[in-house]
Amino acid sequence: QVKLLESGGGLVQPGGSLKLSCVAFGFVDSDYAMSWYRQVQGKERDLIARISSRGDANTYGDSRFTISRDYAKNTGFLQMTNLNPEDSGVYYCHARKGFETPYWGQGTQVTVSS
Repeated sequence: QVKLLESGGGLVQPGGSLKLSCVAFGFVDSDYAMSWYRQVQGKERDLIARISSRGDANTYGDSRFTISRDYAKNTGFLQMTNLNPEDSGVYYCHARKGFETPYWGQGTQVTVSS
């Protein structure tokens, strides 16, 4: 059974940085794309960044974020810099192979506040 486990969230001051990690347990290999979503209470999950199975990264215009992955460790990362309160929310890791059913992590809370 596939399980995604996020870590690295927490409380950070405006302008600070955080690095989120997502470890994939089970059969998640290099054929899977990995993504990060953010959800604010009462709203839908928004796609923040995606890295393809080949390593093509996309942060959809937000240069403060960097997505990467370590294939050997089945781990994905989201480096976030210059954070502001609007970046607060629960961050979810997502893994998907082609058009197969995706997998989600349980989420990690990020709070940006002074």
